[in-house]
Amino acid sequence: MDTAQQEATARARELQRSWYGEPLGALFRRLIDDLGLNQARLAAVLGLSAPMLSQLMSGQRAKIGNPAVVQRVQALQELAGQVADGSVSAGEATDRMEEIKKSQGGSVLTSSGQTTSSSGAPTVRRVVREIQSLLRSVSAAGDIIDAADALAPTHPELAEFLKVYGAGRTADAVAHYEGHQS
Repeated sequence: MDTAQQEATARARELQRSWYGEPLGALFRRLIDDLGLNQARLAAVLGLSAPMLSQLMSGQRAKIGNPAVVQRVQALQELAGQVADGSVSAGEATDRMEEIKKSQGGSVLTSSGQTTSSSGAPTVRRVVREIQSLLRSVSAAGDIIDAADALAPTHPELAEFLKVYGAGRTADAVAHYEGHQS
């Protein structure tokens, strides 16, 4: 790989970090490990071609263009957490992955049961990830930051919201969300 390709890959991974909280290679490898998948199966569940998944993982491509795929990634992240904490068995996880594979996206805050905790209430992290996903499906992080900078002089709270949810890390957005609840 030449220097220009290395720089492009590094830039793509930085963009992925700003959009998705981490480079997609790391995120996808964790899902593969946690859910016992291979790359071909992960690509199938997400609704991506195997070459597209490979390009996203390697940093040859930065952005997931389809918001429904982003939602499937988030659903798989939540499922992996449930498998890890024992609340979902391996067999149930296989069934859930089939449901996730068939999901077409749609309303980000009302996907079938995937936004709720065991108590039936949406988890803060899940709500935050849905807000981030929606913002990031509308615009790239750099454009969101530019819009926030333009709003900052007259609407600082809205500018902060855009920066935190549209271009920030999930942990920072969770802290912001929790800090603004009564």
